[in-house]
Amino acid sequence: MVRKKEIVAMLLAGGQGTRLHALTKDMAKPAVPFGGKYRIIDFPLSNCVNSGISTVGVLTQFMPLELNSYMGNGQPWDLDRMHGGLSILPPYTAGKSGEWYKGTANAIYQNIKYLEQYDPEYVLILSGDHIYKMNYDQMLKFHKMKNADLTIAHIDVSIEEAKRFGILNTNHELRVEAFVEKPEHPISTKASMGIYIFNWKVLKDALINDEADEMSEKDFGKNIIPTLLSQGKSIYAYPFSGYWKDVGTIESLWEANMDLIKNTGNFNIQDPLWRIYCRHSQKAPQFIGSAAKIKSSLIPDGATVKGNLTETILSSGVKIEEEAEVVGSIIMENAVVESGAKVYNSIIAEGAIIKSGVTVGHKEIELGKDMITVVPSNEVVTEDLAAK
Repeated sequence: MVRKKEIVAMLLAGGQGTRLHALTKDMAKPAVPFGGKYRIIDFPLSNCVNSGISTVGVLTQFMPLELNSYMGNGQPWDLDRMHGGLSILPPYTAGKSGEWYKGTANAIYQNIKYLEQYDPEYVLILSGDHIYKMNYDQMLKFHKMKNADLTIAHIDVSIEEAKRFGILNTNHELRVEAFVEKPEHPISTKASMGIYIFNWKVLKDALINDEADEMSEKDFGKNIIPTLLSQGKSIYAYPFSGYWKDVGTIESLWEANMDLIKNTGNFNIQDPLWRIYCRHSQKAPQFIGSAAKIKSSLIPDGATVKGNLTETILSSGVKIEEEAEVVGSIIMENAVVESGAKVYNSIIAEGAIIKSGVTVGHKEIELGKDMITVVPSNEVVTEDLAAK
């Protein structure tokens, strides 16, 4: 039975996240902890709910156990619906056929039947590894106003950064006239955010045709968008001026976390009108010892602090013991910094232990020089450690 939905969101959350190294060894990138109590995927999911989108398909692939367990039935995001709600969509075998998702476009192609059951007018394509707050309903209104076949959200970046993105060139009405994926010589500084609204009929035809093309890489940026552009489809660029961060590298993940406590980029996670929903830990209240000294830090329930914190983000279950010093760092769930240990500008993954008297990280860092030190999950550090 078809249950009509105006718009369905498809959230691509299967990335391996190789640039996050030890943090994604056992989990998909969207499941990586962020901001003390969140996971990266909380942000696009919360954006959907806050934008009035109640049907979300989450496409998983690499190391999905942690991510799937975290999302559950979608209840923390009000997506535990009888009709629609949150659906986890891994690659599957049908009869004698079945394969991994070969690219972003192929991932959506393999889930055409999921979309057909809702017969949507529009499909919103999202990435699961960006930190931002965005009202997709406003983007949809723009899409309708322009009578577009495809609308691409974009931000302005520096000319140096432009090589990392799909770059758009538009006319004065924001109609896209050219699109180049990660160009060596950028034609503009309008960078695609990997957020697309398609008319469903246009998208479906494009996916079927692309799948039949043996030369295609099955990718939106490399194949689908250039093909639609060459066919003269109506493609528009939706400008976005708020905070947005691709947290696909250790440095960008660290920077985005630090932005929360330094109020960089005016990114407010405490806005009651645009809440970021998440699955709560249900742990006891935080405990701050009498000798603790804390400055500009985030401390969730379940954390114990008896030492000194400066510009640091803790997760639930973390223990900072007496006379320990932690500066400019992210300490993830159930990690321990023992008495007298010092941690500077580092990311300490879940369950890791920094033994007494050990120093981890650099006091002074220069971003772009791989200066953020990472301690993998459940590692026990018994000797001084710094990024190489």
